[in-house]
Amino acid sequence: MGIQNKMEKTSIIKYFLILSCITIFSLTFLNYQSTNEVVEKPNMVIIFVDDMGYGDLESFGATGYETPHTTKMAAEGMRFTHFYVPQGRCSASRAAILTGAYPNRVGGIGVLSPWSEIALDPAEETIADILKAQGYKTAMMGKWHLGHKEPYLPLQQGFDEFIGIPYSNDMWPIDYDGTPITDPENNRIRYPTLPLIEGNEKIEAIETLEDQGRLTSLFTERAVEFIQRNRDYPFFVYLAHPQPHVPLAVSDRFKGKSEDGLFGDVMMELDWSVGEILKTLEELDLSERTLVVFTSDNGPWLNYGNHAGNTGGLREGKGSEWEGGVRVPTIMHWKNTIPAGTVNNKLATTMDLLPTIVSLTSADMPVKKIDGVDITSLLLNESGANPREHMAYYYGNNELQAVRKDHWKLVFPHSYRSYKQDLPGQDGWPGPTTTMEAEFALYDLSRDPGETLDLQELFPEVVAELEALADEYREKLGDNLTGHEGTERREPARVE
Repeated sequence: MGIQNKMEKTSIIKYFLILSCITIFSLTFLNYQSTNEVVEKPNMVIIFVDDMGYGDLESFGATGYETPHTTKMAAEGMRFTHFYVPQGRCSASRAAILTGAYPNRVGGIGVLSPWSEIALDPAEETIADILKAQGYKTAMMGKWHLGHKEPYLPLQQGFDEFIGIPYSNDMWPIDYDGTPITDPENNRIRYPTLPLIEGNEKIEAIETLEDQGRLTSLFTERAVEFIQRNRDYPFFVYLAHPQPHVPLAVSDRFKGKSEDGLFGDVMMELDWSVGEILKTLEELDLSERTLVVFTSDNGPWLNYGNHAGNTGGLREGKGSEWEGGVRVPTIMHWKNTIPAGTVNNKLATTMDLLPTIVSLTSADMPVKKIDGVDITSLLLNESGANPREHMAYYYGNNELQAVRKDHWKLVFPHSYRSYKQDLPGQDGWPGPTTTMEAEFALYDLSRDPGETLDLQELFPEVVAELEALADEYREKLGDNLTGHEGTERREPARVE
């Protein structure tokens, strides 16, 4: 009995030793697997420039200056020819790219000022919020424009770090020639000094064009430093350059470098910025783990003449829902994932970036409803992929001005700002614009990207289909042109 008891006791001890080893091994493996999974999640970089037109890159037809880094990015990645922002103005476009929703869904944000009484609600989930919850390091450099006070700045919207300006670079008491405004009749004299903010605190006043000329380099250098510092973690960089929004400003190293004056110089510096990001990723061996998106917040401000870009032949520009205002040059790069040298002619929007990033990172979609769709199939150049079939063109006070399905665009009667009736300004000074009336019309964007020929009489069945689509949008998101409130709109934050 004594020997048997000892044998039983020894067996029990061996059993628990083996069980402990298995448990320790399992926990170690799971911990390794979990850690490895986080490290291997793809990095995300979004470079979002301001007021760049569809024709302002060499790979989209620009002349007079060179943009070799974006050209190389396109050669190694994918160029999108039908990529849109849902609204052709600053704050609305920024709300859309970060939340994956139409701007009128998340509060009707249009263009915010230093006196705006609304902001993007921090309860709305941004790309930064979603990725931060996945263990990502998140940073923003550049123009925010979704709320100028601390409760509504980037650190309250999912970003770990922020350096930039709170709104547009022309919202300052400086005249178009770079001198301080002294005329009390000039409404722009009431603007406060443009602040440079780090975190939630103002660290510097931007008071001259020379000060603004440092910003492209500053924001690029900070983005590079953030990537270098967080190379061992998954990261998200949102680099939102204030240029080429007027007033144009460039560093000394790019002054006079182009054949297209100051605008060309600015474009060359922005292209240099892209090159610095891509070079850093390559040097750190991160190119195969990083999706880089380059796009613009809307089309060019055409009444500034030689200080504005070009639309590549598209109709009108910034501040309208014509193609020149909302179709933007877009390139995406992800070494050995996005097929090199591909061109994508399918419909896609900035709203689609959030659900695509969610898919790529196995994150959770926002709790509240959004409007973006997953375009991973387009990035992979899958045959027959067409994740987005239609979109709405909202503007102004929640006006549904047009809808698009496939290559058809139906425009509804509305007032719009036109650049085509007056000569533009020059050398930083704006020319006049004219309010015009758009008529009900159907355009075939595959044959008529300039929106010149109304085809509604030839294709009444297409008109009927698009009118039914418009009614669906009106029911959900409203339409002030037809008196619809919309059942799915959310309130913005109220700034005190």
